[in-house]
Amino acid sequence: MAASATPRIADPDTVAVAFSGGLDSTALLHAATRAAQGRQRVVALHVHHGLQPQADGWAAHCEQAARSFGAGFDCTWLSGAPGRGDSVEAWARAGRHRALHEMAVRVGADLLLLAHHRRDQAETFLLQALRGAGTAGLASMPRQQWRDGICWARPWLDRPHAALRAYAERHGLRWIEDPSNGDARFARNRLRQLLWPAFPAAEAGLAQAARWAQQAEALAREIAAADLATLADGERLDLPALFALSPARAGNALRAWLACRTGAPASLVARLLAEWRPGATLSWPAPGGCLHAYRDGLFWAAQAPLPPAATVLDLSRPGRYPQPGWGGAWVVAEATAGPRLCRERLARVTQRARGGAEQFQRAPAAAVRSLKKACQAQGLPPWRRAGPLLWDDGGRLLAVAGLGMDARAFAAGDEPGLALRWLEDSALPQSEGGAGGAA
Repeated sequence: MAASATPRIADPDTVAVAFSGGLDSTALLHAATRAAQGRQRVVALHVHHGLQPQADGWAAHCEQAARSFGAGFDCTWLSGAPGRGDSVEAWARAGRHRALHEMAVRVGADLLLLAHHRRDQAETFLLQALRGAGTAGLASMPRQQWRDGICWARPWLDRPHAALRAYAERHGLRWIEDPSNGDARFARNRLRQLLWPAFPAAEAGLAQAARWAQQAEALAREIAAADLATLADGERLDLPALFALSPARAGNALRAWLACRTGAPASLVARLLAEWRPGATLSWPAPGGCLHAYRDGLFWAAQAPLPPAATVLDLSRPGRYPQPGWGGAWVVAEATAGPRLCRERLARVTQRARGGAEQFQRAPAAAVRSLKKACQAQGLPPWRRAGPLLWDDGGRLLAVAGLGMDARAFAAGDEPGLALRWLEDSALPQSEGGAGGAA
């Protein structure tokens, strides 16, 4: 391999190299130790998958090779096994990534080198295309990417596979040949067996296509960020403004907004864009929760657990009272004027979920309305109407999360008291009430 292909070792004191013992990672570890020239500590990180009977021997070979190159060595054994029907490749990949990150942290490295090359990139691009991936998937592997404080870098991503083999042979390196690489049950192996013999020049073209996809994805992210700066307000996405964009631009912005919350399955994006109409109240199930269209805004709500059982609280002193399971806290403050409750009534209150027949009065002069209509009037979305509600010892409603205090419970005259309001852990834009309720 030409000198220009040697990975450049930058400033870190410790550099980690993902080392399977195969041809590619053996060449990379050898080149990395030569480039370091003693100025940096190079550590080989090996993951023992436990999937092959030779795995113990491979780990021993990797440690011996690392020591002979002048590198340190660390190894992690993966525990467990793929579940019934699970992909062995996916299980091994997830475990390997986790183990490499943990080892890099353990040896004090924030730079982790991986031996992926141009053919790996070409194969990844084609596999993603066969799955129907968009630009994010077709972009394949980035040259470098920070993940939880570790920079995963692929210095040889543009190098042809033949160049790595030539480097290893020139330096007389010994490497492991994994017999599973010939197992046609695995998609990447089938691709290698069919593609490269038939299209030996495809490696460069497919890798170039991945680079174009990376540029397209970077541009899509920039446009989405600019659009969401005007479309998104807190947790709310403005749907009429979104649909005023071209279909491609609207889908791009929606995917970016969803990616920060629940992922962006293509089917979910397509359904939302096809089904929403101005003024519609709709919901779409999504991984980990649900999307809600309400009053021309789109909101994400995590999967709601079953409401906690009724509890008795003492809220007679100012402070913040978190309520695990309800996703918020009651905030109590001293009040000498305005809406307030008598301190004595808050010494023993019952907190429970909405039952279905409750009524609420927003202000002394307002009509008493069903809780459903009161929520609608306040703009409280349906997924935030379960409660909690607070009741005094006499069974009278004191407050409703999201609406504020019930006017029928207000303290009379100049009697000082306590103001009560509900604070969401992750508040939506709707307020908790105005005059006659907690601000």
